[in-house]
Amino acid sequence: MNAKLRKHERQLKLQELLKEEPFITDEELALKFGISVQTIRLDRMELGIPELRERVKSVAENKFSKVKAIAGKEFVGDLIDIVPGKNAISILDTDNNMVFEKTKVVKGQYIYSMAETLALAIVDAKAALTGVANIKYKRPVYSGERLVAKGEVIRTRGNKFFVWVFIYINQQEVFRGKFVLAALKESKGE
Repeated sequence: MNAKLRKHERQLKLQELLKEEPFITDEELALKFGISVQTIRLDRMELGIPELRERVKSVAENKFSKVKAIAGKEFVGDLIDIVPGKNAISILDTDNNMVFEKTKVVKGQYIYSMAETLALAIVDAKAALTGVANIKYKRPVYSGERLVAKGEVIRTRGNKFFVWVFIYINQQEVFRGKFVLAALKESKGE
């Protein structure tokens, strides 16, 4: 009976924690609770809580309904939060399909695309294009690392949006980009 009570308490705390931090991994949960990853997975299954990838996908689908300038399938990463015209956050879990074979370093095109698509998503316009990008890669990114991108509109002038995007791994900055995006006027066919 005592073991079940502890299990019940653990599951209640697990539910609370996942409401606060829906993007925490099973491995991180296992460390927090001092139990095995398998036990966390069993608890999640009993509680009907989906795995991390499904939780992220669900949040991303709900948030993407606010985006105007880019289609969901064109977005690089998963959109976690957005306030159109102001700011947004996305995540990208890197893997071996994104790296240079010899070094296992993630190709810059994935990191840049994550930043640019986040900047485009923030712009509160039906269509926009990147006019200027000033970027800096701060350290190599390796397969398996999770990227967290945070973007913010710093200023608008006419149809131009000045957006800064910072990408982090474990709160360490690995990339920054300053983008000037131009909102396109609607075509006569729309």
